[in-house]
Amino acid sequence: MRWPSLFLPSRLFCLGSLGCLLSLGTLASVPVQSKDITLKVGIVQQFGNEDRDQLSLSGTGNDTLTFTLVNLAGQTQTLEGKQATITINRQGLSQPSLQEYLVLSDHATFETAEDNAKQWRAKGIEVEVTQPERWQVWAKRSTYGSAGVRRWLLASLRSQGYDFPYLASRMVSAKPQAILVLNGQKYPTNSLTVSASKNQIQVTEGQQKNQLYPGNLVLQPNAYGNYTLVNQVPLEAYLRGVVPHEIGHNAPANAARAQTIIARTYALRNLRRFAADNYELCATTHCQVYYGLKDANPEADKAIAATQGQVLTYNNELVDALYSSTTGGVTAKFSDVWNGADRPYLKALIDSPQKVWDLAQNSLEQESAFRKFMSLQEGFNETGRKVFRWRYTASLKELTQDLKDYLAKRKHPLANFTTIQNMQVTRRSPSGRVLLLTVETDRGPVELAKNEARSAFGPPRSTLFYLEPNYNNEKQLLGFTFVGGGLGHGVGMSQFGSYRLAQLGWSAEKILEFYYPGTKIQSLNPRLVFWQDSP
Repeated sequence: MRWPSLFLPSRLFCLGSLGCLLSLGTLASVPVQSKDITLKVGIVQQFGNEDRDQLSLSGTGNDTLTFTLVNLAGQTQTLEGKQATITINRQGLSQPSLQEYLVLSDHATFETAEDNAKQWRAKGIEVEVTQPERWQVWAKRSTYGSAGVRRWLLASLRSQGYDFPYLASRMVSAKPQAILVLNGQKYPTNSLTVSASKNQIQVTEGQQKNQLYPGNLVLQPNAYGNYTLVNQVPLEAYLRGVVPHEIGHNAPANAARAQTIIARTYALRNLRRFAADNYELCATTHCQVYYGLKDANPEADKAIAATQGQVLTYNNELVDALYSSTTGGVTAKFSDVWNGADRPYLKALIDSPQKVWDLAQNSLEQESAFRKFMSLQEGFNETGRKVFRWRYTASLKELTQDLKDYLAKRKHPLANFTTIQNMQVTRRSPSGRVLLLTVETDRGPVELAKNEARSAFGPPRSTLFYLEPNYNNEKQLLGFTFVGGGLGHGVGMSQFGSYRLAQLGWSAEKILEFYYPGTKIQSLNPRLVFWQDSP
């Protein structure tokens, strides 16, 4: 059957607070400065998942906080106080209600989920990318809002041979209700904005250490039946909570500058990431680590000031500014790790200023060449780093449990297998990354593609690894040793690699040109496209 087309085939990202930077072929004459950009960052993504969840809020020094809330009668109230808490009360419903989503696919990363969403849209199905735990693609709730329509769509997909889609359904008899506790009074609300005259608010989640956030806070409902605490923060202030945690407090100055340009670019390129929940970025490694101002430091602040408003571009579009801790000696292409089109500036490169290996002559997709490469230790930007090379051994029992948990989360039909019988890397990329890991179980083979090979098991720190089986004296399989290198996906800049290049005297510009060849640093301007979906 043919699905109705309910969307444009090509989408351009427009920054809401500034107007569209580009709209279907028309440039907007809007001055773009980083100081004018405010981000919406989910700093507590699922508040109210547990009844004991609690947030404590206070100003700095003797500052007074202003609380603007909408009460359950729909009236707006404005209150003031030095400190407050937000608690959860489980509120019973007059009658149970159905909470249901049609899940079309499930993924370890946003990048692959977004590519899958694009494929569903090409079939005329309206979708949204969500993150209840792992990343998922849902049939769009506003389009397929009734149980009957969702079941019709699921039946239609099944008739066309799609096995994975399923309905995540549950009857809800109570829902979490946020309660603002201020000056001894309780105010139930589903919408709350908190501001401070000094534009700094301290937040403590449960028993964790308090964090200090610039800007405003907003408590708002999300797609999963609870709440998200969102920090509305100016872009350059946001970077003060990112740069020192991503690159480290002792990074060389030019490594910190390179990281700052990339972090700014990443943030602006990825503002669509949490559109389903009405905010833009998270504060974890699923986006960029963001801890507010508590650990801001002078060196990171200098890098932010020196590069204010600078972003990395390719053909006047912000690059997909991916980076990781350690590449293991070779960077990866986008498609080595995720599904989707390759970016011309994200290439497989030997992570060294020296010629320690020739990828053109010795591709790492061949197992023998890969193992020889992994035996090399010297001459790389990351030589001497703890995770440059690693070995981790796991028993068959441990690996079996890892895989069972992984398959259960994905509702895989082989999730009730009993034991792993063998594991083998069956396909590699030219950069040596695992493209396909085949796991033989007593109920049949499980194929893990790309980053899923890392997500399914505890030992691997990246997909740059090979396997060594371990046997006892009777030749019985006991488990496997993962022998690998790097930490993270290995695409784009190596943070530890940037340390070495900066120590060699390389500028931030030269470091970025090395890891993102063919790109250009520009100051924000109306000609730049933040993100454009390819046709």
